[in-house]
Amino acid sequence: MDAIDLTRIDAAVGRAGAALRQRQQPDGHWVFELEADATIPAEFVLLAHYLDRVDLGLERRIGVYLRRIQGAHGGWPLFHDGAFNLSPSVKAYFALKMIGDDINAPHMIRAREAILAAGGAERSNVFTRVQLALYGDIPWRGVPVMPAEIMHLPRWFPFHISKVSYWSRTVMIPLLVLMARKPRARNARGVHVPELFATPPDQVRDWIRGPYRSAWGRVFKHLDRALRWVEPLFPATLRASAFAKAEAFVSERLNGEDGLGGIYPAMANAMMMFDTLGVPNDDPRVVTGWAALRKLLVDDGDSAYCQPCLSPVWDTGLAGHAIAEADSPASPAVTAAGQWLRGKQILDVIGDWKVARPDAPPGGWAFQYNNDFYPDVDDTAVVGMLLHREMQATGEAANAEAIVRARDWIIGMQASDGGWGAFDADNNHEYLNHIPFADHGALLDPSTADVTARCVSFLCQIGLTAEHPTVARGLAWLRRTQEADGSWFGRWGTNYIYGTWSVLCALNAAGVAKTDPAMARAAQFLLATQRADGGWGEDNETYADAPPGQYHRSNPSQAAWALLGLMAAGEAEHPAVARGVDWLAQVQKPDGEWDEDPYTAVGFPRVFYLRYHGYRQFFPLMALARYRNLRRANTPHVAWGF
Repeated sequence: MDAIDLTRIDAAVGRAGAALRQRQQPDGHWVFELEADATIPAEFVLLAHYLDRVDLGLERRIGVYLRRIQGAHGGWPLFHDGAFNLSPSVKAYFALKMIGDDINAPHMIRAREAILAAGGAERSNVFTRVQLALYGDIPWRGVPVMPAEIMHLPRWFPFHISKVSYWSRTVMIPLLVLMARKPRARNARGVHVPELFATPPDQVRDWIRGPYRSAWGRVFKHLDRALRWVEPLFPATLRASAFAKAEAFVSERLNGEDGLGGIYPAMANAMMMFDTLGVPNDDPRVVTGWAALRKLLVDDGDSAYCQPCLSPVWDTGLAGHAIAEADSPASPAVTAAGQWLRGKQILDVIGDWKVARPDAPPGGWAFQYNNDFYPDVDDTAVVGMLLHREMQATGEAANAEAIVRARDWIIGMQASDGGWGAFDADNNHEYLNHIPFADHGALLDPSTADVTARCVSFLCQIGLTAEHPTVARGLAWLRRTQEADGSWFGRWGTNYIYGTWSVLCALNAAGVAKTDPAMARAAQFLLATQRADGGWGEDNETYADAPPGQYHRSNPSQAAWALLGLMAAGEAEHPAVARGVDWLAQVQKPDGEWDEDPYTAVGFPRVFYLRYHGYRQFFPLMALARYRNLRRANTPHVAWGF
């Protein structure tokens, strides 16, 4: 690329950096909207009617949002421009009917026809059927048996609450009380959805059926049938003590106005659990629990939706890296972000992660504003790398101590297989993903390529070498999990582009040569998936059976990941990189930002997807700035782990 082009890129970096700095909060942090599908806003409406806490104006604005995101197929997808999905469609229809939409309105007719064509509400997933049972629209035999007495099981038992992921744990424990008590929503308007069932619910004989992912599914179905006979025989005292344990677990982890686990489903279940246990509305736990739920709302006065959680630590870490690359790690914006982040490091030894790693010292960061029981390994690595960059530039002594604590916690959280999960270590009891309750297939938190790569990147950036035992085991895990086409699976971002970028950064940070077969094959995957316009895009259907690295359009965040991956692989001077950089500059808006409607992140593959509104800004800025910096320095080598 010639000098004129580089000047153009510098101007694009300047505009993007200015736009991002304008979004920084006065205390130094960034937070952007985090959007999922129709599920969460629909559930918020249904929760309000369950508890009789209805805000008429708010629910009307949520109705505007739900109608706007309805698909051309009549139902609601899991992500922008996605295929019809039954479960969010059932919840969205129910919520709109609750809000007051006429079931004979054209949009409701189209939704109902699509739901019935897909088998009816009886074929929706477990969490949707629980919602229907809470409203009395299906019998409780329509959901799997999950006895509250699970709370008493010992750790050596095949099922124990510590053997499932943090998100499953916080969602499941209050739900155990609800499934045992079988309460009924207040539902003052008396709204039900019998018209969504292809077979009347009282005539459905087999609520739990295949396709099963393995023979374990059939085994657990028989166990479920047996438990239905045995559960009524459990002593009342045993159940009462299980309820007490569940209430204590939830109360200890309520997390103030940031909510149980920092995630909507756990918060909502906690509110319903307290309600069914007779806890009054003026109890401080209920007051703060409801405030935590309302804190998730995005309301512009015309439409509104509920976020699944908040992402300020993640947003601040990513924005800080982008500004450090665009301006300097000594930029006042980075300094302010670092100061805010240091104040969010979790230093108390209270987290659930201690069950699996009792000897690991604390030192992680959560994803949300506060979530001390559940620090996030990925966030910790990203924040640690940002603080290290700032310290290298400014000599900030306070960063050194925070980095050491983060290093020691991440080393302590390495799994036995050499990789890292997001919140727990060795949370990989795969058979549990086949119980009837886990029809979403996301009950666990095993090692993943993207989180493992981030940990290797962090440890190498701060000075550990590829020969260090922790790093060596992490690199070996990454090499074992490379796909045949050279890519890596992206658990928390879409998908193979995200995973491949993440691992290429780690290999580069560890000093792996660009000629190494793993590095070369990964770079070739990215080169082969570049689109004709110079960008990259990838469909969320790659979590099903769509071709890896492909989509019908290029997306700014995914193009940036591919470019950052290629630069980490030593390919900064490749013509494909110049074309990708040129594409990003072309599609930048005059205000310095980019548009991106597609979802490029993941909660649970094939079940729950995410649109981080900041991704369209962080990553393109980082990619353009890095390219400019490498070309100006006349070097192909990326010096950082991220």
